[in-house]
Amino acid sequence: MRRKRVLPPAMLMLCAAALAGTAPAVASPQTAPAPTAPLRILLTNDDGYDAPGIRKAFERLTAAGHDVTIVAPLTNQSGAGTKMTSAHAIAVKHPEPKVWAVDGTPGDSVAFGLSEVFAGRAPDLVVSGTNFGPNVAGLATHSGTVGGAVAALESGVPAIALSTGGVSAPDPVATVNAMGPTVDFAIKLIDRLRARAKSGPLLPEGVGLNVNHPVVGADGKGAATAVAATFQDPQALLVPHFTDSGDGTWKVGVAVDLRPAARGGDVEAVSAGRIAVSAMNADWNAGPADRAATAALIAGLRP
Repeated sequence: MRRKRVLPPAMLMLCAAALAGTAPAVASPQTAPAPTAPLRILLTNDDGYDAPGIRKAFERLTAAGHDVTIVAPLTNQSGAGTKMTSAHAIAVKHPEPKVWAVDGTPGDSVAFGLSEVFAGRAPDLVVSGTNFGPNVAGLATHSGTVGGAVAALESGVPAIALSTGGVSAPDPVATVNAMGPTVDFAIKLIDRLRARAKSGPLLPEGVGLNVNHPVVGADGKGAATAVAATFQDPQALLVPHFTDSGDGTWKVGVAVDLRPAARGGDVEAVSAGRIAVSAMNADWNAGPADRAATAALIAGLRP
């Protein structure tokens, strides 16, 4: 039986409260209260610094009045998870103003950005994405997009991971089209967080949000039906298989293993055309029930 990673109830309540009344990005004219000042945002991803998702995010977040700087991988780092480079040197390019390209993982990019690009004053928020394809269920665990957000949370900076896609194989054109609504929703979400935070932090320390926006309609331009506060569905979604080549190497393949969605989870929401917003933390702690079960399991053991 697979264990669900459970966040403390307070975090889930925070997520639900932040979403209360938040409309889908293209479905409602309702707007959040006007923010008081633009945010300084470090924008990263795992698809690479010049990928369409991050460029769309840069364009629209900047148009919304925020001070945005891209610090992202030089090359595609999808699936890198929370990996950090252990090399003694790392190559960094600065191809244009407000853009830094780090020859490493999303975590390396965020670490460099916080240490050097934003030296002396941390950004108000790290946004990772928008990613091409979903980061729900087990995909989130291995996601470089989520990994970039986790690196920010570890350093005490609020973070949001953004992804665009459903659980089926993505259509490139439709997915790119849906990236616009994804970022538009992120802007509404950020404004909601700022309005609720007033002069305080956007999110409680150590808490981030994993946002998955569906692709709606054949062209990806359809409106999401709702916004849902969700949790990470415990299923893996992808199952690897290996075939012996007979020469000491093995061919690797991946099969989709979509099981019934957990009620209230991110897979259920995205599959129904809803925007899934899941609270997450960076320390991998289980919830109180799991800690109690562990304590009972080791009761009486001695070294």
